[in-house]
Amino acid sequence: MKRMCEVLEVSSSGYYDWQQRTPSQRQQANEQLLAAIRREHQASRGTYGSPRIHAPLKRADVEAEKHRIARLMRENDILGKGAKRKRPRTTQRATGALAAPNLLKQEFTASRPNPIWLADITYIETLEGWLYLAAVLDLYARPIVGWSMDVYLDASLVEQALLMALGRRLPEPGLLHHSDRGSQYTSGLIQALLRKHHIQIGMSGVGNCYDTAPMESFFGTLKTECADAPFATRTEARRSLFEYLEVWYNRQRLHSAIGYLPPAELEGQYFYPLLSVR
Repeated sequence: MKRMCEVLEVSSSGYYDWQQRTPSQRQQANEQLLAAIRREHQASRGTYGSPRIHAPLKRADVEAEKHRIARLMRENDILGKGAKRKRPRTTQRATGALAAPNLLKQEFTASRPNPIWLADITYIETLEGWLYLAAVLDLYARPIVGWSMDVYLDASLVEQALLMALGRRLPEPGLLHHSDRGSQYTSGLIQALLRKHHIQIGMSGVGNCYDTAPMESFFGTLKTECADAPFATRTEARRSLFEYLEVWYNRQRLHSAIGYLPPAELEGQYFYPLLSVR
């Protein structure tokens, strides 16, 4: 101990005084905040960065500025999962297929559930080969209202996702279904299904991923948080994707585009006043 004090050029009494000194109020506050940060980061499955950590803490009346949370996370190696580069698109246009006009025109807002649905397909990597995922997103609260998975990239994949969405939501006539111009969406099967339910048909411009930006964002999030490495089997991928979509994404995950609320909570806020009036 004497030798260490000589090296550090401090007195023995000064060292013992420092060792017995109680943490300052600021240090204690940082330790309490850090514990809360760790809890929220663990609850997010290790996916949230500082903005999404800040949101639930604020709702819990924990006073902490965003930059302070970011600093504590950085100093303690608490990291969210970062975005990856986009993968190749699954869109394949059918020769001679008629595309619908772009009715959405990148207006990604809705005042209620079920006026606008976005639909698209992505692929998930497994060691057994690709697994394709078709999804339907409601633009109001951004939940995934319909989805399907298959090893084949055809119109029936899209049909099953759309049928799930229709069965769950029972939309009124006039709903806008917006997709890209891929052969699955321009197929007679899907066009007839949409017309049968009196759904408007809109499609993106040629090669313009920004026309379905919320769906592109969702797929990026899914691949970052759930499918950031190849699954061992397609069965494992199906199981993990189901849990991510139905348990985590729709009901628990905080969504930045809707005020850091889970989609189910925002929809609950919309429907509860209507139910209470009845």
